[in-house]
Amino acid sequence: MQPDVLGLQLCTAPDNAAVLSGADGNGDQKLLRLRKADPVKFSGCSESKGIQYETDNLDFKVRTDGTIYATQQVQIPSEQTIFMVTAWDHQAVESWETMVRLLVGEKSQHKGQKQKGKKNTSADLLQQPSDTLLPWRHQQNSHGLRRQKRDWVIPPINVPENSRGPFPQQLVRIRSDKDSEIHIRYSITGVGADQPPMEVFNIDPVSGRMYVTRPMDREERASYHLRAHAVDMNGNKVENPIDLYIYVIDMNDNRPEFINQVYNGSVDEGSKPGTYVMTVTANDADDVTTANGMVRYRIVTQTPQSPSQNMFTINSETGDIVTVAAGLDREKVQQYTVIVQATDMEGNLNYGLSNTATAIIMVTDVNDNPPEFTASTYSGEVPENRVEVVVANLTVMDRDQPHSPNWNAVYRIISGDPSGHFTIRTDPVTNEGLVTVVREVDYEMNRAFMLTVMVSNQAPLASGIQMSFQSTAASPFQSLMSMNHPTSHKPQLIRLEEGVPTGTALMTFQLWILTGSMQQAVRYSKLSDPANWLNINATNGQITTAAILDRESAYIKNNVYEATFLAVDNGIPPASGTGTLQIYLIDINDNAPELQPKEAQICEKPNLNVINITAADADIDPNIGPFVFELPSVPSAIRKNWTITRLNGDYAQLSLRIMYLEAGVYDVPVIVTDSGNPPLYNTSVIKVKVCPCDENGDCTTVGAVAAAGLGTGAIIAILICIIILLTMVLLFVVWMKRREKERHTKQLLIDPEDDVRDNILKYDEEGGGEEDQDYDLSQLQQPESMDHVLNKANGVRRVDERPVVAEPQYPIRPVIPHPGDIGDFINEGLRAADNDPTAPPYDSLLVFDYEGSGSTAGSVSSLNSSSSGDQDYDYLNDWGPRFKKLADMYGGGEDD
Repeated sequence: MQPDVLGLQLCTAPDNAAVLSGADGNGDQKLLRLRKADPVKFSGCSESKGIQYETDNLDFKVRTDGTIYATQQVQIPSEQTIFMVTAWDHQAVESWETMVRLLVGEKSQHKGQKQKGKKNTSADLLQQPSDTLLPWRHQQNSHGLRRQKRDWVIPPINVPENSRGPFPQQLVRIRSDKDSEIHIRYSITGVGADQPPMEVFNIDPVSGRMYVTRPMDREERASYHLRAHAVDMNGNKVENPIDLYIYVIDMNDNRPEFINQVYNGSVDEGSKPGTYVMTVTANDADDVTTANGMVRYRIVTQTPQSPSQNMFTINSETGDIVTVAAGLDREKVQQYTVIVQATDMEGNLNYGLSNTATAIIMVTDVNDNPPEFTASTYSGEVPENRVEVVVANLTVMDRDQPHSPNWNAVYRIISGDPSGHFTIRTDPVTNEGLVTVVREVDYEMNRAFMLTVMVSNQAPLASGIQMSFQSTAASPFQSLMSMNHPTSHKPQLIRLEEGVPTGTALMTFQLWILTGSMQQAVRYSKLSDPANWLNINATNGQITTAAILDRESAYIKNNVYEATFLAVDNGIPPASGTGTLQIYLIDINDNAPELQPKEAQICEKPNLNVINITAADADIDPNIGPFVFELPSVPSAIRKNWTITRLNGDYAQLSLRIMYLEAGVYDVPVIVTDSGNPPLYNTSVIKVKVCPCDENGDCTTVGAVAAAGLGTGAIIAILICIIILLTMVLLFVVWMKRREKERHTKQLLIDPEDDVRDNILKYDEEGGGEEDQDYDLSQLQQPESMDHVLNKANGVRRVDERPVVAEPQYPIRPVIPHPGDIGDFINEGLRAADNDPTAPPYDSLLVFDYEGSGSTAGSVSSLNSSSSGDQDYDYLNDWGPRFKKLADMYGGGEDD
């Protein structure tokens, strides 16, 4: 079949059949009969206004007037093809479906020719089987073609996704022609019925009504293929199984999602309009063949808006970003931030869903700025008879990218040095030209030089850029006799990116001090290095980094770090010189942004208030904003409960997505990304207190307690614990008082009637020394009675026995005394004991008549412990309080 060969008209025939009429490529007329499948109802061709037709076969389409045509050359297998035609009435919100079977037969005879026995009439054509679409069973008999009622004709079933029900929702009713004769049981099998996912569809076994039991999701599964079965009550097959095709109609329930949140691209400065920059891509999970999944792009904002607010444009379908205006200049704007929006529904902002991403466009450098001398004339002094001496520094300014071939300077002496006394070397750090003596200069021969120097770049200038007249300078030099004097260097400024590795060479600090024709030895050291970031070689003056330089350090002022160095020679007198190094630190994106605030409060219901958040970054432009705020996808509850809305490049709002969130404290992680190259991101956690609010949106007192995580149950538990604790304290106090009462009610340990005299030890004799043997032992005899003692002569008396006199009456201790009477009882007992002459001790003084004449052991004075006074014991006072008693006994002198 050739494209656009067969044109068919769909209309209502008198016999309630839809007739397709048209002509093939040879001009032969064909009449094709289409029997409608219940409940298909097509209006007549003249009444088809407002009806739209669709087919499920991409090879065929239906025009608005009902004409079916082939979109391309079609190969029909087995000489037939079957497809569905759906009619939509958007005014009545109704749809009808029918199945079309196209049969291909032999070509008709050419015009003017006739078959034998037949007339070339339309009635004959209607009887040709090859020209009739019969979606039902047919059989022939002797009378020709007879139409027979079909068994089952089940068109594909379309089910919209995300339907709200109610469920189960009826889809179709399946009936067999034999249900009027016997009882039939219906069933369905396949994925979604008896295969996972289970029970998405079910069928009433008696009535044949098939239902869907829950909302469908086209992104999960776009179609289902089921088979319907009909059996009798004994399980015998009544009809052959029929295929059921269920298609899930797509709804616009998915936003476009960018592959990256931040895209990085670059474009050369000075690029012409139409230059390709980069491509951004967003995917939509909806059906890309419908408007639901057709994404269109547009640029929302551009920052900065210089030199034009529309420097770039984007292809709405492909996402290609190209330049649309001239004037890109890296020296003015180094980076652009473009916010790109992707919207489905073919970009319809009223109905489509949108999402945004950030495109960072770096303007790359080209050599469009020639180097220029900062002065038209430089001067210097040349020491006599010395080589490798730097006599002048030529400074240039180049606005191109530092430390690139477009910026690196190349110096050339074009006149004034025919003998080749000088050369100019480029300092790789500062880009200065170091005029160096390479051939000895004789003061008597050459007392002055006038050099003309030209400077250029390593890379050639861009097309159309001319050298500046400031690229040439004159340098007069004066040849000097030898001298020895202190010198000082002007501050040296170098530009350096922060974060360079430790040990990076920065520059060489040289100070030449000459005496006669001999060079003095010079030693270098640091005078000032506030952060201790630098080292200087004491011999050659080379300065290197000793630590990583950080632009965000407190030692940096206006991005400049300053250090001072000293050089001293060994001359007589020694000469010295100082030099200052200023390091301008270029910022790099080495600090991730941080969110503020860290804690916030919000009402438990949405739309009452929001949380305003902002990002802070220690870096500087262009390594800071605009920032990208987003919520992490894991855990899923974060995006389910919260939503974040970007206000501008630095601010966003955090709010509730759901209608209600239980009071409490929630940790909400937020990912914030800066605009550096490469960008840095950080996940900051905001502690959000969700609480009930009053009509003014303020958290109530009860809400604050609930938000702190203490619900009603927790508060009751705390109160119960407090009551239990107080009860335990009260019981402990009562127990202590009872114990104290029991202690006071105990009996005294010593009964007043008990006699303690048994504690006194009695000895018959005290003994004596070796010669103390002739004394009267009778003096030590225990007296037999008090009369014997009292009648003894004056001198020796021993009264160590209990006197035989009347004893006073002690108070009787009650068995269980009252606690208040204990003091009175003790006082009475004490008074009775003081007045009792029989109470011990009876006599504490023992007197002996004779001690003996001495010991044969001799004196112990040989141990130098004599108390004659020769020994000084005052040092015992210095030995501390433990020797104080000895000091008092032996250190008192003869008076003691």
